[in-house]
Amino acid sequence: MSSSPNGIDLDAYFERIGYAGPTSATLDTLRLLQARHTTAIAFENLDPLLRRPVSLDLDALARKLVTQRRGGYCFEQNTFFRGVLERLGFSVVGQAALVQWNRTDYGPRIHMVLRVELNDGPYFVDVGFGGLTLTSPLRLDPGVEQQTTLEPFRVVRAGPDMQVQIHLKEWKPVYQVSSQEVTADDYAVYNWFTSTHPDIVFTQHLMAARPTNDRRYALSDNELSIHHLNGPTERRRIATAAELMSVLREHFEIEPPEGTGAVLERLIALQTSVPSGMVSSS
Repeated sequence: MSSSPNGIDLDAYFERIGYAGPTSATLDTLRLLQARHTTAIAFENLDPLLRRPVSLDLDALARKLVTQRRGGYCFEQNTFFRGVLERLGFSVVGQAALVQWNRTDYGPRIHMVLRVELNDGPYFVDVGFGGLTLTSPLRLDPGVEQQTTLEPFRVVRAGPDMQVQIHLKEWKPVYQVSSQEVTADDYAVYNWFTSTHPDIVFTQHLMAARPTNDRRYALSDNELSIHHLNGPTERRRIATAAELMSVLREHFEIEPPEGTGAVLERLIALQTSVPSGMVSSS
Protein backbone atom coordinates (compact mmCIF):
# COMPACT_ATOMS: atom_id res chain seq x y z
CA MET A 1 0.00 0.00 0.00
CA SER A 2 1.33 3.42 -0.87
CA SER A 3 0.72 6.82 0.67
CA SER A 4 -2.99 7.38 1.22
CA PRO A 5 -5.09 10.45 0.34
CA ASN A 6 -5.29 11.33 4.03
CA GLY A 7 -1.51 11.51 4.35
CA ILE A 8 -0.92 8.15 6.03
CA ASP A 9 1.51 5.68 4.52
CA LEU A 10 0.05 2.43 5.85
CA ASP A 11 3.14 0.37 5.04
CA ALA A 12 5.33 2.75 7.05
CA TYR A 13 2.81 2.76 9.91
CA PHE A 14 2.58 -1.03 10.00
CA GLU A 15 6.37 -1.25 10.08
CA ARG A 16 6.47 1.32 12.90
CA ILE A 17 4.13 -0.73 15.11
CA GLY A 18 5.36 -4.16 13.98
CA TYR A 19 2.05 -5.17 12.42
CA ALA A 20 1.63 -7.90 9.80
CA GLY A 21 -1.99 -8.89 10.43
CA PRO A 22 -5.25 -8.53 8.51
CA THR A 23 -6.43 -5.19 7.13
CA SER A 24 -10.15 -5.84 6.69
CA ALA A 25 -12.51 -3.64 8.73
CA THR A 26 -13.34 -6.25 11.37
CA LEU A 27 -13.19 -6.54 15.14
CA ASP A 28 -10.18 -8.86 14.94
CA THR A 29 -8.25 -6.29 12.91
CA LEU A 30 -9.25 -3.51 15.29
CA ARG A 31 -8.12 -5.51 18.33
CA LEU A 32 -4.78 -6.39 16.80
CA LEU A 33 -4.07 -2.85 15.59
CA GLN A 34 -5.01 -1.25 18.90
CA ALA A 35 -2.83 -3.66 20.86
CA ARG A 36 0.17 -3.06 18.58
CA HIS A 37 -0.30 0.72 18.37
CA THR A 38 -0.49 1.23 22.13
CA THR A 39 2.59 -0.86 22.87
CA ALA A 40 4.66 0.69 20.06
CA ILE A 41 3.75 4.41 20.18
CA ALA A 42 4.02 5.94 23.63
CA PHE A 43 1.91 8.62 25.21
CA GLU A 44 4.09 11.71 25.78
CA ASN A 45 3.74 15.49 26.09
CA LEU A 46 7.23 16.74 25.21
CA ASP A 47 6.02 19.31 22.67
CA PRO A 48 3.66 21.17 25.07
CA LEU A 49 6.37 21.02 27.73
CA LEU A 50 8.88 22.50 25.26
CA ARG A 51 6.29 25.15 24.27
CA ARG A 52 6.16 23.83 20.73
CA PRO A 53 2.95 23.82 18.65
CA VAL A 54 0.99 20.58 18.45
CA SER A 55 -0.46 19.96 14.98
CA LEU A 56 -3.40 17.65 14.29
CA ASP A 57 -2.73 17.64 10.54
CA LEU A 58 -2.39 14.01 9.44
CA ASP A 59 0.79 14.66 7.44
CA ALA A 60 2.39 16.29 10.48
CA LEU A 61 1.23 13.46 12.75
CA ALA A 62 2.63 10.87 10.36
CA ARG A 63 6.01 12.59 10.40
CA LYS A 64 6.03 12.79 14.19
CA LEU A 65 4.58 9.42 15.20
CA VAL A 66 5.94 7.29 12.36
CA THR A 67 8.98 8.89 10.73
CA GLN A 68 10.44 10.59 13.82
CA ARG A 69 9.39 7.68 16.08
CA ARG A 70 7.86 10.02 18.63
CA GLY A 71 4.74 9.63 20.74
CA GLY A 72 1.93 12.03 21.46
CA TYR A 73 -1.05 12.75 23.66
CA CYS A 74 -4.75 11.99 23.15
CA PHE A 75 -5.58 14.38 20.30
CA GLU A 76 -2.52 13.35 18.30
CA GLN A 77 -2.79 9.62 18.96
CA ASN A 78 -6.51 9.28 18.38
CA THR A 79 -6.63 11.65 15.40
CA PHE A 80 -3.90 9.63 13.71
CA PHE A 81 -5.41 6.26 14.66
CA ARG A 82 -8.77 7.44 13.32
CA GLY A 83 -7.09 8.25 10.02
CA VAL A 84 -5.61 4.75 9.89
CA LEU A 85 -8.95 3.12 10.66
CA GLU A 86 -10.85 5.19 8.12
CA ARG A 87 -8.23 4.38 5.49
CA LEU A 88 -8.93 0.69 6.19
CA GLY A 89 -12.68 1.17 5.80
CA PHE A 90 -13.84 1.49 9.42
CA SER A 91 -16.68 3.84 10.35
CA VAL A 92 -15.37 6.15 13.09
CA VAL A 93 -16.89 9.02 15.07
CA GLY A 94 -14.96 11.35 17.38
CA GLN A 95 -16.31 12.03 20.87
CA ALA A 96 -15.21 13.96 23.95
CA ALA A 97 -14.83 12.73 27.51
CA LEU A 98 -14.65 14.23 30.99
CA VAL A 99 -11.59 12.87 32.81
CA GLN A 100 -12.51 11.40 36.21
CA TRP A 101 -9.50 9.25 37.11
CA ASN A 102 -8.29 10.24 40.61
CA ARG A 103 -10.23 13.51 40.38
CA THR A 104 -13.22 15.13 42.05
CA ASP A 105 -12.77 18.60 40.52
CA TYR A 106 -13.84 17.62 37.02
CA GLY A 107 -12.77 19.99 34.27
CA PRO A 108 -14.03 20.43 30.70
CA ARG A 109 -14.69 17.56 28.30
CA ILE A 110 -11.39 17.75 26.48
CA HIS A 111 -10.26 14.12 26.25
CA MET A 112 -10.64 12.55 22.79
CA VAL A 113 -12.25 9.12 22.40
CA LEU A 114 -13.22 7.26 19.22
CA ARG A 115 -16.44 5.33 18.64
CA VAL A 116 -16.05 2.67 15.99
CA GLU A 117 -19.17 1.16 14.42
CA LEU A 118 -18.92 -2.56 13.62
CA ASN A 119 -21.47 -5.11 12.46
CA ASP A 120 -22.15 -6.24 16.03
CA GLY A 121 -22.46 -2.71 17.40
CA PRO A 122 -20.36 0.27 18.54
CA TYR A 123 -17.04 0.14 20.41
CA PHE A 124 -15.00 2.72 22.29
CA VAL A 125 -11.40 2.94 21.09
CA ASP A 126 -8.77 5.11 22.79
CA VAL A 127 -5.02 4.88 22.16
CA GLY A 128 -4.10 8.06 24.05
CA PHE A 129 -5.04 8.05 27.74
CA GLY A 130 -1.60 7.93 29.34
CA GLY A 131 -1.09 5.37 32.08
CA LEU A 132 -4.54 3.81 31.57
CA THR A 133 -4.68 3.78 27.78
CA LEU A 134 -7.09 1.14 26.48
CA THR A 135 -5.19 -1.69 24.83
CA SER A 136 -8.37 -3.30 23.42
CA PRO A 137 -11.69 -1.99 22.07
CA LEU A 138 -14.60 -1.75 24.53
CA ARG A 139 -18.02 -2.81 23.29
CA LEU A 140 -20.76 -0.41 24.38
CA ASP A 141 -22.51 -3.13 26.37
CA PRO A 142 -23.33 -1.46 29.72
CA GLY A 143 -22.31 -3.28 32.88
CA VAL A 144 -20.47 -6.16 31.19
CA GLU A 145 -16.89 -6.77 32.34
CA GLN A 146 -14.54 -6.89 29.35
CA GLN A 147 -11.01 -8.23 29.50
CA THR A 148 -8.42 -6.21 27.60
CA THR A 149 -4.85 -7.35 26.97
CA LEU A 150 -4.19 -5.99 30.46
CA GLU A 151 -6.84 -4.99 33.03
CA PRO A 152 -10.62 -5.62 32.94
CA PHE A 153 -12.71 -2.60 31.88
CA ARG A 154 -16.42 -1.95 31.50
CA VAL A 155 -18.77 0.82 30.44
CA VAL A 156 -21.78 1.88 32.50
CA ARG A 157 -24.58 4.32 31.84
CA ALA A 158 -24.24 7.78 33.42
CA GLY A 159 -27.38 9.64 32.41
CA PRO A 160 -27.09 10.35 28.68
CA ASP A 161 -23.35 9.57 28.79
CA MET A 162 -21.29 6.40 29.10
CA GLN A 163 -18.68 6.05 31.84
CA VAL A 164 -15.57 3.93 31.27
CA GLN A 165 -14.36 2.10 34.38
CA ILE A 166 -11.30 -0.03 35.19
CA HIS A 167 -11.10 -2.83 37.75
CA LEU A 168 -8.11 -2.42 40.07
CA LYS A 169 -9.19 -4.32 43.21
CA GLU A 170 -12.48 -2.46 42.72
CA TRP A 171 -14.22 -0.63 39.88
CA LYS A 172 -13.03 2.94 39.44
CA PRO A 173 -14.17 5.59 36.93
CA VAL A 174 -11.69 6.58 34.23
CA TYR A 175 -13.71 9.06 32.19
CA GLN A 176 -17.25 9.85 31.07
CA VAL A 177 -17.93 10.03 27.34
CA SER A 178 -20.52 12.39 25.90
CA SER A 179 -22.86 10.94 23.28
CA GLN A 180 -22.44 14.05 21.12
CA GLU A 181 -20.23 13.81 18.04
CA VAL A 182 -17.24 16.18 18.09
CA THR A 183 -16.00 17.97 14.99
CA ALA A 184 -12.43 18.63 13.84
CA ASP A 185 -12.94 22.31 14.73
CA ASP A 186 -13.90 21.33 18.28
CA TYR A 187 -10.76 19.22 18.63
CA ALA A 188 -8.65 22.09 17.28
CA VAL A 189 -9.89 24.29 20.13
CA TYR A 190 -9.40 21.56 22.74
CA ASN A 191 -5.91 20.83 21.41
CA TRP A 192 -4.88 24.50 21.46
CA PHE A 193 -6.07 24.89 25.05
CA THR A 194 -4.43 21.67 26.23
CA SER A 195 -1.07 22.39 24.59
CA THR A 196 -0.72 26.11 25.37
CA HIS A 197 -2.51 27.05 28.61
CA PRO A 198 0.22 28.05 31.10
CA ASP A 199 -1.45 26.38 34.08
CA ILE A 200 -2.46 23.06 32.54
CA VAL A 201 -0.56 19.89 33.42
CA PHE A 202 0.69 19.28 29.86
CA THR A 203 2.70 22.52 29.81
CA GLN A 204 4.03 22.17 33.35
CA HIS A 205 4.95 18.52 33.90
CA LEU A 206 6.59 15.70 31.97
CA MET A 207 4.35 12.72 31.30
CA ALA A 208 4.95 9.53 29.37
CA ALA A 209 3.30 6.12 29.36
CA ARG A 210 3.54 2.86 27.44
CA PRO A 211 1.93 -0.52 28.07
CA THR A 212 3.41 -3.90 27.20
CA ASN A 213 1.83 -7.36 27.35
CA ASP A 214 2.32 -7.67 31.11
CA ARG A 215 3.04 -4.21 32.54
CA ARG A 216 2.58 -0.47 32.19
CA TYR A 217 5.44 2.04 32.24
CA ALA A 218 4.55 5.52 33.46
CA LEU A 219 6.68 8.62 33.92
CA SER A 220 5.57 11.65 35.93
CA ASP A 221 8.25 14.34 35.93
CA ASN A 222 11.27 12.37 37.19
CA GLU A 223 9.44 9.46 38.84
CA LEU A 224 9.33 6.23 36.85
CA SER A 225 6.64 3.70 37.77
CA ILE A 226 6.43 0.15 36.46
CA HIS A 227 3.02 -1.39 37.14
CA HIS A 228 3.16 -5.17 36.77
CA LEU A 229 -0.09 -6.88 35.82
CA ASN A 230 -1.42 -8.67 38.93
CA GLY A 231 1.81 -7.81 40.71
CA PRO A 232 3.73 -5.06 42.49
CA THR A 233 4.51 -1.55 41.34
CA GLU A 234 8.15 -0.47 41.17
CA ARG A 235 9.01 3.20 41.56
CA ARG A 236 12.28 4.93 40.83
CA ARG A 237 13.29 8.56 41.24
CA ILE A 238 15.45 9.75 38.33
CA ALA A 239 18.33 11.94 39.46
CA THR A 240 19.70 13.52 36.27
CA ALA A 241 18.46 14.82 32.93
CA ALA A 242 20.79 12.44 31.08
CA GLU A 243 19.31 9.46 32.90
CA LEU A 244 15.80 10.75 32.21
CA MET A 245 16.61 10.97 28.50
CA SER A 246 17.79 7.34 28.63
CA VAL A 247 14.56 6.31 30.34
CA LEU A 248 12.51 7.96 27.58
CA ARG A 249 14.46 6.02 24.98
CA GLU A 250 14.63 2.67 26.76
CA HIS A 251 11.21 2.30 28.41
CA PHE A 252 9.07 4.53 26.17
CA GLU A 253 10.92 3.92 22.90
CA ILE A 254 10.84 7.56 21.82
CA GLU A 255 13.61 9.83 20.61
CA PRO A 256 13.37 13.14 22.50
CA PRO A 257 13.52 16.19 20.20
CA GLU A 258 16.31 18.75 20.26
CA GLY A 259 16.15 20.98 23.33
CA THR A 260 14.64 18.36 25.62
CA GLY A 261 17.73 17.98 27.80
CA ALA A 262 17.78 21.59 28.97
CA VAL A 263 14.08 21.49 29.89
CA LEU A 264 14.56 18.24 31.81
CA GLU A 265 17.46 19.75 33.75
CA ARG A 266 15.21 22.59 34.90
CA LEU A 267 12.42 20.16 35.72
CA ILE A 268 14.66 17.96 37.87
CA ALA A 269 16.04 21.01 39.67
CA LEU A 270 12.51 21.78 40.83
CA GLN A 271 11.92 18.33 42.29
CA THR A 272 12.61 17.40 45.87
CA SER A 273 15.92 15.62 46.20
CA VAL A 274 15.19 11.93 46.83
CA PRO A 275 17.81 9.17 46.64
CA SER A 276 17.69 7.30 43.34
CA GLY A 277 16.87 3.61 43.26
CA MET A 278 14.12 1.14 42.50
CA VAL A 279 11.73 0.12 45.27
CA SER A 280 8.67 -2.13 45.20
CA SER A 281 5.22 -1.48 46.58
CA SER A 282 1.88 -3.22 46.31
